[in-house]
Amino acid sequence: MGATGTAERRALLADRAFLRLWAGTTASGLATWAMPFVLGLAVVDGSLGATALGVALAARTVGFLVVLPVAGVLADRHAPRVVVLLASGVAAAGSFALAAALGRSVVATTAAALLVGAGQGACRPAFQALVPATVAEPDRQAANAAITVAVRASVLLGPAVAGLGAAVAGAAWLVTATGVLWVVAAVAPARTARVGAVGGAAGRRPGFRAEFVEGLREARRHPWFLGGLGALATVIMTGYSVTAVALPLVSADVTGSGVLLAAGATSYTTGALLGGLLLARWRPPSTGWVALGGLGIYAVAPLALALDPRLPVVVAAYVVVGFGIELFNVPWFTALQREVAPERLSRVSSLDFLVSYGLAPLGLALVAPAVDLVGMRAVLLGCAVACVLGPALAALVPGSRHLAATTPTGRAAARG
Repeated sequence: MGATGTAERRALLADRAFLRLWAGTTASGLATWAMPFVLGLAVVDGSLGATALGVALAARTVGFLVVLPVAGVLADRHAPRVVVLLASGVAAAGSFALAAALGRSVVATTAAALLVGAGQGACRPAFQALVPATVAEPDRQAANAAITVAVRASVLLGPAVAGLGAAVAGAAWLVTATGVLWVVAAVAPARTARVGAVGGAAGRRPGFRAEFVEGLREARRHPWFLGGLGALATVIMTGYSVTAVALPLVSADVTGSGVLLAAGATSYTTGALLGGLLLARWRPPSTGWVALGGLGIYAVAPLALALDPRLPVVVAAYVVVGFGIELFNVPWFTALQREVAPERLSRVSSLDFLVSYGLAPLGLALVAPAVDLVGMRAVLLGCAVACVLGPALAALVPGSRHLAATTPTGRAAARG
């Protein structure tokens, strides 16, 4: 198994098309992560107000979510590389406009952030479709692991680099740098063979609504996908959202500063990096159950915050949680690329991202009322239970053990 993983990595490193895709995906992932962090630095240096920051981040989220259903259809209808080029170009233009608007106009800042979010959302399903178009099926898990390792490593180093850049050049120049990353994301992926086309010839294509509904039907053909998506939604709505609110509050109570918050975020990324490195070479025998188990590990984070929020405990908890997230992410994306018909993959992926990112703001909005009603500790413990139950129930769904159709005939039908 180790020799196989090493051979796969060597083959990928020699594959110029994959290296270009890897570079583009890494650039887009780093730019996506960097925007809220860099805008936070803009608040620190006084070039952006706190209210403007909240409005800009909300606008980015709206742009991201609104465009996802359209992006999924477009990436299936046209070459995914073309959609990546256009979407990344939109995000780059929005980033450059955002850099120019900082400290000058809240309206212009909001409009630019909306544009950035639309570009970010449009490129995600297209990048997903480019992986199976570029990498052969036996190498895809290693490819997905290599991509996530690069993004996680960049995020781990990003705060230090961004902080230094903000001190030297200012936040506006850092926003401009994210625009440059989007330019790299736009031009890096190589041309690939067309894997499918929606609706046949251009003159006989169904309408957008029909194409979107066809994507929904494709998703319904895969019970393991619906079960896993339900588990993911549960963890995001409960564990992810509550710890996003609780960790800063606990950090202030325990340390009187943001030390615990920074340590938790760094530990999470470190754990995710370790998980990605492991999955570059390890093939679990029951991939789906291992993935769902990794997702359920998120329960450790609210448990630690509720029961023993000391610095070493929280650091260890978030390393484990980050590790578990990649145990889920890498096999999940690999299964989608293997099991979903190529000409419908972008639409199914857009549903995945729509649920993943769309429920996060809703969960965050519900946390404060829940804490006021029953208290922080009770909310944290309840969320820990939900993080375990969601993946456990998903593991009972047919096909969940291997994230695949239960029989070869069923798999053929799902692809048809």
